Amino acid sequence: MFEDLKKSIDKGLDYAFMNAEKLAQAAKDLAKENKLTKEEAKKLYEHLLKKSEEAKKTVESDLHELVQNTLKKMNIPSKDDMKKLEDRIKKLESEKKALIKAKPAPKVVKTPKPKAPKGK
Repeated sequence: MFEDLKKSIDKGLDYAFMNAEKLAQAAKDLAKENKLTKEEAKKLYEHLLKKSEEAKKTVESDLHELVQNTLKKMNIPSKDDMKKLEDRIKKLESEKKALIKAKPAPKVVKTPKPKAPKGK
């Protein structure tokens, strides 16, 4: 009984990650084994396809979340963090350029040379 349950679970997981072609063949085989009508076989295929897509999306979502949490724990900046920093640098650079252009050139003040005292 336990072995049958394990086999059923394993088979379900296999179906979850099959491509459409393999799912069609699996549905055909299941329909044949269980003597299903063509309509029932078609419904079974559509059900397997739907469940497979849902399982893939769930795994992808869970994996994405796991990776994001791991990167956060490792203090690795995200793509958004990097984009914010790049934007901030560009803004600071453009402000610096604007200040340099707006700042008048320093005036050179000529000081007169002291005159030598007269007559002595």
